[in-house]
Amino acid sequence: MSVQIAKHWFTVAEYNRMGETGILKEDDRVELIEGEIVEMSPIGRRHAACVGRLTNLFSRLLAERAIVWIQNPVVLNDYTEPQPDVALLRRREDFYERSLPAPDDVLLIVEVADTTLEYDRQLKVPLYARAAIREVWVVNLHDEQVEVYTRPAEGVYQSVIRHGRGEAINSTDAAGLTLSVDEILG
Repeated sequence: MSVQIAKHWFTVAEYNRMGETGILKEDDRVELIEGEIVEMSPIGRRHAACVGRLTNLFSRLLAERAIVWIQNPVVLNDYTEPQPDVALLRRREDFYERSLPAPDDVLLIVEVADTTLEYDRQLKVPLYARAAIREVWVVNLHDEQVEVYTRPAEGVYQSVIRHGRGEAINSTDAAGLTLSVDEILG
């Protein structure tokens, strides 16, 4: 005999109200994934250093062309609001104060993966593909590679290219952005 358990999937609006009312605290490391509140992994030193390097590189190279959005929410749909490690967003005068960025606002998402590689590959990358985010990079710290996902169609990225040390990555959507894997990994 199987038992049916009723679940409640939270909407982005409900999730945000939990933050506004104090149910979720500002320093809680959680994100909303397909209606479920998911605890995020602690940030280790390699992960933090990589996010810091990316922040510095993107800010220097794209200061006038994009907003560098660090570990902040992006609304993918009514039930999903992840907090990617880095997102490059279209410039907006209010810096997304009136409304959080949506898929059309995103030029590039970067997830840095040390202990979360399979979670990022199997859960987050497909979510980004279903939301038609045009380009996602997964920085695989363990294998010292950057996986570049492009051309989303029918919820799947049609192109996946892995770049190793000594190689350069040319962003397809953040025009003029070229970085070496060595710059990203340090």
